[in-house]
Amino acid sequence: MLKAAVVRFPGSNCDRDCFHVLQDVLGADTRFLWHKDHNKIKDLDLVVLPGGFSYGDYLRCGAIARFSPVMQEVIEFAERGGMVVGICNGFQILTEAQLLPGMLVRNRSLKFICKYINLRVENTKTQFTSKYNDGEVINIPIAHGEGNYTVEDDVWAEMQANSQVVFRYCSADGSVDAASNPNGSRDNVAGIVNKRGNVLGMMPHPERAAEPLMKTAHGYRFFESIKNVFA
Repeated sequence: MLKAAVVRFPGSNCDRDCFHVLQDVLGADTRFLWHKDHNKIKDLDLVVLPGGFSYGDYLRCGAIARFSPVMQEVIEFAERGGMVVGICNGFQILTEAQLLPGMLVRNRSLKFICKYINLRVENTKTQFTSKYNDGEVINIPIAHGEGNYTVEDDVWAEMQANSQVVFRYCSADGSVDAASNPNGSRDNVAGIVNKRGNVLGMMPHPERAAEPLMKTAHGYRFFESIKNVFA
C-alpha cells in the first residue's frame, strides 16, 4: 500500500484536501507531518507539500517554509529517490529549496486568479502522469497570485532537452498560446519535474478535481498514477 504524508506549515490551507484525496479516495495510508517534525519520513513513499500561504507568504512565497526543520528531511528523502509533490504553494517551496529549477513570481496581471483552467499533458512518462495520454487536455482549477514561472535561459534549454515540462496551460482544443496563459508563466508552464523524475511541482490543484462531485475528476488520474507505482 502507498504510504504518504502531507506536510503542514503555518498557513497551509489545502492540507486536508490532499489528505482526503490520498486516504479516502485513493486508499493510501496517509498521515500529517508538522513542519517541525523529525525522523518521520523514512518509511514513506510519497511526501506532499500542499497549497496555502506558508508563513503568510512573507518575504516571498515559500522562502521561509524552505527553512522549516522538516524540509531538510524532505530534501534528503528526495535525494534517496522518494516521490515528492508540491502543489501551488508547495511548488513554490520546492523551487526555494532548489529541489526544482526556476521560481514563481507575481502573476502578470498582479491579481489573484481562482478558476478552472485547461492543461495539456506534455509528458506521460513520469511517475505522476502515466494514467494520462500524451497531449490530453484536462480541466483543473488554479488559485494563486504568484504562479508566473520563470527560469534562466540555459536552465530552460536543459529542461526542454530532458522533457521536464509536464503540464502546460492551453485552450480547450490544446493550443498553447498567450491567450491561454493565465499568469505569464514561461512557455505556459503549469507543472514540471526534476531531472530524476521523482519530484514534481505544479500550480493547478489536482486534489480539487479528483472526485465525481467536483466540476471535473481530471485530477484523480494524477494520484492514480502515483498509486500505480506502488501497485
